[in-house]
Amino acid sequence: MTDTPTRLRLPSLDRVRRLPAWSALVAGTLLGGLSGGAYGLLTPAEYTATSYVVAVPTDQATPESARGFAQAYGRVATQLAVLGDAQVWAGVPVRTLRDSVRTATSPDAPMVSVTAVSERPGTAVDMANAVARALTRHAEDTKDSTRVRLVQFSRAVKPSAPASASPAVTALVGASAGGLLGGLALLARPRRGGRDGEPAPSASVPGPASAADVPR
Repeated sequence: MTDTPTRLRLPSLDRVRRLPAWSALVAGTLLGGLSGGAYGLLTPAEYTATSYVVAVPTDQATPESARGFAQAYGRVATQLAVLGDAQVWAGVPVRTLRDSVRTATSPDAPMVSVTAVSERPGTAVDMANAVARALTRHAEDTKDSTRVRLVQFSRAVKPSAPASASPAVTALVGASAGGLLGGLALLARPRRGGRDGEPAPSASVPGPASAADVPR
């Protein structure tokens, strides 16, 4: 007679299995909220500043050509030729300008917006104004051939509040994401075969038939 070894269940796993089904949803929400709040506290705040320049046609140009050149100037504003001059007024390297400055144009208006992002509000203002100034100088050098001038429309002003999300917002987003993951885990949780603490019934397999049971 041989003894069949019995399986030993860890007490921790038993406690986890006895938890109610909605505990995964609560745990996911709490963990997500804590993670999102920590991310918002540890991530430095970012400030944005935007400067605007407008393309003005000369007597020998049309408004349509001014809009077309505004699109072109918006694409070349972040090129090395423009950023090389802007770094002198901004006081930051060209690499910082390339990573922190973005431009945007409109198909309906001959205007170019220059937006800079930085952890310091004053640096964001200096970078946006420096790139806009360098862009207008390059346009002034080519106005005889393009028949279009760039004029400073609005200078960047010092932002009063950061543009990045606050810790409260990141905590709310993290809690929502954690609750969603907890709900998915709850849906994917395998169903119990029996009552709590009872193993699921195993399927019975018939044994081999003996020679006496075989009909002659």
